[in-house]
Amino acid sequence: MELRLIVAIIRPLALEPVEEKLKQMGVHGLTVIRAKGFGAHVNLFSRDWLVDQVKIEIYVEQDRVDSIVAAILETANSKSQRGGIVAVHPVEKVYSVRTRAEEAPNRVQN
Repeated sequence: MELRLIVAIIRPLALEPVEEKLKQMGVHGLTVIRAKGFGAHVNLFSRDWLVDQVKIEIYVEQDRVDSIVAAILETANSKSQRGGIVAVHPVEKVYSVRTRAEEAPNRVQN
């Protein structure tokens, strides 16, 4: 079982549609973090360069990565310069705090 961490940084307005799409796909565990930041296109005319963003983290098995990333990219795309990013990181292990056992988050239930 190979695990990955999908990290998406998107516009706050895109959060609800992305959440709905992920629910439809059977993604039942994710973390949403409200954040501020800036990327390649900084507004130098603003006193505060930082813009509101949302960071989504999803632990998932390798075989689901491509479909989840594609869904996020399709749903969050605003065709603007400030669309956001999606990154995929390898994960060595994930443990449940409650059971202290190693887990496979977002496994497809049969």
